[in-house]
Order: sequence, then C-alpha cells, then structure tokens
Amino acid sequence: MLRERMVAGEPEIFVAWQEGSDDRTLLAIHGGPDWDHSYLRDPLERLDCRLLMPDLRGCGRSGRVPEEEYHPDGMMRDLVRVLDEFGVERADVLGHSYGGMVAQRFALTHPSRVRSLIVSGSSVLPVPPYAFAGWTERDEILARQEDPWQRHDLTPEECVRADAFAAVAANVRRPEAVPGYLRRLEEVRFGAEYARPFLAGTLVSPRLPDAAQRIAELGLPVLLLHGGQDMTFPVSLVEPTLALIPQARAVVLEEAGHMLHVDDPDGYLAALREFLG
Repeated sequence: MLRERMVAGEPEIFVAWQEGSDDRTLLAIHGGPDWDHSYLRDPLERLDCRLLMPDLRGCGRSGRVPEEEYHPDGMMRDLVRVLDEFGVERADVLGHSYGGMVAQRFALTHPSRVRSLIVSGSSVLPVPPYAFAGWTERDEILARQEDPWQRHDLTPEECVRADAFAAVAANVRRPEAVPGYLRRLEEVRFGAEYARPFLAGTLVSPRLPDAAQRIAELGLPVLLLHGGQDMTFPVSLVEPTLALIPQARAVVLEEAGHMLHVDDPDGYLAALREFLG
C-alpha cells in the first residue's frame, strides 16, 4: 500500500512510496513535466521492490520555486534528497517520457547513486524531425487533436490539463484501456510551472549531449522499455540506441502506445520483473 511523505528542503518534495519484500529500490520519475506521479502508480505499485515516486519540483504536491529554478540541475538535487531521506544508497531508476530524460541525466550526473536505468516511453537519442514520416494514422490522429493552447479562455494550468485529455487517442492504443486512462487523468494534479518557461523559450532540456555514449561508458544495466505504437518517441530509435549502448537490452510492447504501462500493464510488469531480477 502506498504511503506519502514530504521531503524537507527548498522546495519540499512530495513522495508516494511503499516498502518492498526485497532490498531493491525503484525510483520512478514521471513525465509531463507538468503532471504528477499518479498516472504511473498502476502497475508500478504491484512490484515487490521498495518504490519511490516523487513529484518533481513544481509538480503535483511538491513545492514551487521561482521560474528560473525550473532547471534540470535543481531536479538532480531534489532526487538526491529523496534517496537520502529514505536511506537509499543506490536505486534502480525509471523515467517515463520527459522523466526518461531526467532519469538519464541523473544516471550521468550521479552514477554512484544508480544501480540500473530504465528508459520507458522515452528516448536516449534526440528525436529527429523526420522520425514519424509516412505514418498516416498518426498524422490523422494529430490532425483531429484539439490544441487548447490556441484558446484564450483557459489558464496555462487548464491548457495543460486539456492537452492531456486531447492527446488520449495519440497516447493510448487499445480502446478498452481508454476509460481507465481517463479516470487516471482525472486524478492527476496538473500544473503549468514548466509550461511558462517553455512558452517563453527559456526552459532547459534535461537531455545531455552524447547521452548514449556517456551512458555506455558507465557500464550500468540499461532497459529500453517501449511501445511499438508510440507517437511521441519513435520506436525506430531503439535499435540505434542498442548499437551505441552494448550493455542495454530492449523490450518493445508491440501493441502499446506512449502510455505503454496503460496499454499493456502485464507485459510492462513482466519486463520490469525480469530486468530487476
């Protein structure tokens, strides 16, 4: 059962957590970034290991900071504080979507704190502009998708929320998974702390240059966990990433989209359990 804790500091960091039956700890980093951790709870809470799911600074129930402090370096300090608070020396680190890039940065800047890296529904390599060329279905889905940022009657926070609901068809592949995903979105505490500097062109990406080569040099175990129908981070980047990171392995859930843990929770858990051992 998940419990909740506030980690003291500037800012305070909210963490949903549970004890596990073994000595491994999984630190799970959400995407968005203006979401919270809650959309990842199921199925991660079914794992046997200790689970730590923080809300990034400015997200969910974590504290807010001045706009210039929504920087990846600050996130790194927050994640260290989370591990220290729970007495965790080394964690398996999972990041989904935007959180996948945050997780990679954490592994590269704090390798002594990372036991393994799981990049879920994200990419190590930058997404090229032609990555989805010729995918007609994706083009049609995105053409039908409303852009709330074109509206003038919504606050930035309302735009982030509306955008999440508008993108359901692009993010979830299986129709039968959509009702549950919509209920999940209703529980997310959306914000706009990152949207504001993003729109102003001042938001710094957590992606580091030459990340694949640098991760390869660390030698730590890496799992690329991807949906075969991901319309945000193309599955075509998996193979070239494996070529650059010899110690990496990949699991592609063929009928899953960007929210692969929603589309195929059983396959998702099976891949994690096999990797974590």
